[in-house]
Amino acid sequence: MSKPEALLRPRRLKIFFDGGCRPNPGRIEAAVVARGVTHFFDDLGFGTSHDGEWLALIMALRVAQSLGEPDFELVGDCANVIAQANGLARCRTQAAAEHYASFHASAAAGAPRRIRWIARTQNLAGIALARRRAGAIRP
Repeated sequence: MSKPEALLRPRRLKIFFDGGCRPNPGRIEAAVVARGVTHFFDDLGFGTSHDGEWLALIMALRVAQSLGEPDFELVGDCANVIAQANGLARCRTQAAAEHYASFHASAAAGAPRRIRWIARTQNLAGIALARRRAGAIRP
């Protein structure tokens, strides 16, 4: 592909996600960043940090679908959840299996092109969630 063709090709929308809980286990919260806008999700129930990552992935899918973007990828920093969502790792708990089923049922309405891992320092949703926890961003 020539350089001009690459410039004309539409860019795939990246949707960043991160989730967690305080304490662990505890109250689950998540953040999703899409098109420069951060979406915070509080009080997603009670669970572990693993549950928080799964719920963040599900929230990222819902945000992407609400934007009506057909070509998107979901990007996060939890390698285990990403491997499970991609079918590369087994869901070892009942909760993970339920999250997996929920995610794939929701994906029927519009699935991501891919789900990929990035380093924590590159995850815009993780950065936003950490800044919010530190009080730099108001709820």
